[in-house]
Amino acid sequence: MDSKPVICLMGPTASGKTEVAMRLVDAFPLELVSVDSALVYRGMNIGTAKPDAATLDKYPHRLVDIRDPEDSYSVGEFIRDAHREIDAIHRQGRLPLLVGGTMMYFRSLVQGMAELPGADRAVRADLDRQAALRGWPAMHAELAAVDPDAAVRIHPNDSQRIQRALEVCRVSDRTLTDWHRSTRTGRGDYRYLPIALIPEPRAVLHARIAERLELMLVNDFIEEVQVLRRRKCLTSSHASMRAVGYRQIWRYLDGEYDAVEMRSRTLVATRQLAKRQLTWLRSEPGLFAVNPLEVDAFVAISAHFEGELAADKN
Repeated sequence: MDSKPVICLMGPTASGKTEVAMRLVDAFPLELVSVDSALVYRGMNIGTAKPDAATLDKYPHRLVDIRDPEDSYSVGEFIRDAHREIDAIHRQGRLPLLVGGTMMYFRSLVQGMAELPGADRAVRADLDRQAALRGWPAMHAELAAVDPDAAVRIHPNDSQRIQRALEVCRVSDRTLTDWHRSTRTGRGDYRYLPIALIPEPRAVLHARIAERLELMLVNDFIEEVQVLRRRKCLTSSHASMRAVGYRQIWRYLDGEYDAVEMRSRTLVATRQLAKRQLTWLRSEPGLFAVNPLEVDAFVAISAHFEGELAADKN
């Protein structure tokens, strides 16, 4: 086939993607590309479940640690960077294995994305002020009034996406939905092979999430956020500090609630993230889904992968 294969290994948080990806790299001529909006940031290691230095040395992940937490990183920048890494891997005669849980990145890469207006700091600051007074669910209700289709897609607690949708409306006088219906660009000349780990029953995934959170806290997650708070230009409004866990601990350190409430809020937010990720995956066309609680995910994915490559050769 003329288009070059790109393997996409997706799944909700705590589903075991990294472990499976490393086994696949041991077995096939693959190079890893991270698809994670939090792993791009340096200094955010514990709360992102970033592989440690020894693991990254043995299994290099492209697009990890490429930004400081004060920096922005857009979907468009991800697509540009991902295309660059995919092309470089293909030139080496190897295959890219994209692994992560940021579904917006995957969807935009595979389907292309609309050309959206750039960020406007003044508008974002005004939206943050309004949200501080009214709360993000109220901002979501405002979005529902001006762009009901976007409001259906965006969870009432997903502050970053609510802000972006309202920002687009304000700076362009067009809804985000209108922009998405325009010509989409950036797909690239690739054949994407979507694979997902979908653990069932959900209760087991929830238990994994709880266990991982406790391990993060034991491994000094709070101290990691304390170090980040000392960065001169970093604030709670930066995209990096809106990541699940970082946002809740920042507010805990601000004295908004106690440690018990912080744990509870972080756990709820992580479960909500996993639910959103699973919702995205269930709408993914052509998805090869594996339940890692029922079968050996590596074995199942390897067989699928070999079949797809054999089809390419025929």
